[in-house]
Amino acid sequence: MKRLGMTLLLVGAVLCGTPAMSQQKVMRIVVSGTINPASAKYIHDAVIAAEDEGAAAIVLELNTPGGLLQSTRDIVSDFLASKVPVIVYVSPGGAQAASAGAFITLAAHVAAMAPGTNIGAAHPITLGEGAQNIADSTNIPLTKATNDAAAFARTIAEKRGRSVRWAEQAVRGSVSSTETEAIRDGVIDVVAATLADLLRQIDGREVQTSSGTVTLRTAHARIYDREMSFQQEVLDVLSDPNIAYVLLMLGMYGLFFELYNPGSIFPGVVGVIALILAFYSMNTLPINYAGLALIVFGVILFILEVKIVSHGLLSIGGVVALFLGSIMLIESPPGTDFFQISLTVIITLTLCTAGFFLFVVGKGIAAMKRKPTTGADGMLGERGRVLEAISPEGSVAVHGEIWKARSSDGAPIASQEVVRITRMENLTLVVERDASEKK
Repeated sequence: MKRLGMTLLLVGAVLCGTPAMSQQKVMRIVVSGTINPASAKYIHDAVIAAEDEGAAAIVLELNTPGGLLQSTRDIVSDFLASKVPVIVYVSPGGAQAASAGAFITLAAHVAAMAPGTNIGAAHPITLGEGAQNIADSTNIPLTKATNDAAAFARTIAEKRGRSVRWAEQAVRGSVSSTETEAIRDGVIDVVAATLADLLRQIDGREVQTSSGTVTLRTAHARIYDREMSFQQEVLDVLSDPNIAYVLLMLGMYGLFFELYNPGSIFPGVVGVIALILAFYSMNTLPINYAGLALIVFGVILFILEVKIVSHGLLSIGGVVALFLGSIMLIESPPGTDFFQISLTVIITLTLCTAGFFLFVVGKGIAAMKRKPTTGADGMLGERGRVLEAISPEGSVAVHGEIWKARSSDGAPIASQEVVRITRMENLTLVVERDASEKK
């Protein structure tokens, strides 16, 4: 009887435990690129969804060179308020959690890195100030930003029980550490080669969430991915400075073509849409208005080349202005390569623009040199056949049309003779015999 009771207890425990075990699942999200409003919204929605879906944890696979401080603060706030444990995993090998990525990693309930990765270099940079990003008494705005960011890093490190000293040095001294240095200095919790290895290592670990202490059960959890929504993907793409630059150029071309060819409609519609998207993208970028003015001036020079024959001088000026303006358009400080426009994109777009306008100019010059084919000028030099004898006036057939005609020298011209048109006077053709033709 005692044995039967023990058996029933074991069966009951298994039956009760199986559903709980089967429900363990881990949400995986991936951010590979700059931290911007789109990636912040993606992470925010993922945290909410993980809570609603009862996920055991969220794993954020992170690889970022940095990004916007406000977006970083939004992400950190979501992590601190999350009821679901958040695991930040800097991966794969060669990845980085630089600048904004360091704050995000520090804010995780569990911070992990793959071999061959690095974290740090979180010194704030004031966009638009170029090389003057030195926090001292002569740069009060950056000094304030640095102090604020350092306090932000210390707060996160204290909250998660990580090295406060390293967090402040990452901000003030741009300290960066490898995965082995980071775990030695108490910056991260785990070094794992794979996600499966990471989930095995942290199984059973207790973490403190906004809802209390949670014990991680991740060793046998089912991993499922949550992708960016279409809207978030579009906004993420628009945050790329190269896309912003291309949209700006398309927008200006569309508007200029519409202004020079009123009623075309399509170029104008495309141009307005492209400009609106470009302005959205540039809202978070350090735009240099001198560069923008040079780009506009360069496009104007190309269009003037179509209207004015300058033997290529305006086109050369347009190429120089467009190239220099494109280089100057985004004033990215040192260490913010992710804000720079690719030189390849600049050269390609400049050459394509120059080639297009030169093609248009070439076609225009060729059209100007072409012999007129319509109107009075188009009739000069053409040949016709006399239908009604010209004496002093008669009629001739030219291009299938019948015209009144008279002789240029007053001499009569018999029917069926071939004549050449010398001029036109009040819809009357003035003709002469064509000596090269016989009747």
